[in-house]
Amino acid sequence: MVSRLNPYISFSDNARAALEFYRDVFGGTLTVSTFGEFGDKEAAGADLVMHGMLESPSGFTLMAADTPPGMEYAPGSSISVSLSGDDADELRGYWEKLTAGGVVTVPLEKQMWGDEFGMCLDRFGVAWMVNITAAAGQ
Repeated sequence: MVSRLNPYISFSDNARAALEFYRDVFGGTLTVSTFGEFGDKEAAGADLVMHGMLESPSGFTLMAADTPPGMEYAPGSSISVSLSGDDADELRGYWEKLTAGGVVTVPLEKQMWGDEFGMCLDRFGVAWMVNITAAAGQ
């Protein structure tokens, strides 16, 4: 897989409806995972979208998630740029450059879904997400 760059939009509690709307607009395949699938199925917010991805026939990729309970939702600052792929060296290189002079908000490390993931604000205040896909069998 090559690395790709795409928007990642945060919603308060309607990411699923927004992604379904975008699927109607652009077509394509929509995959959605909830917070409950990766944690307590009975917890508040378990049915909210932890990660959703729409891949259109035209090659567009749009990702989105709901803001988890307890985290502040700040409309207007609800878009991040997402870098993802399986070239770990390339993506770690981007991470190092993006975080230089910026702020790491989530360290780039292995997550519960198996990938390495991190979030930062670059020195210009732009939000970035980096996800390194786990090698098969890890």
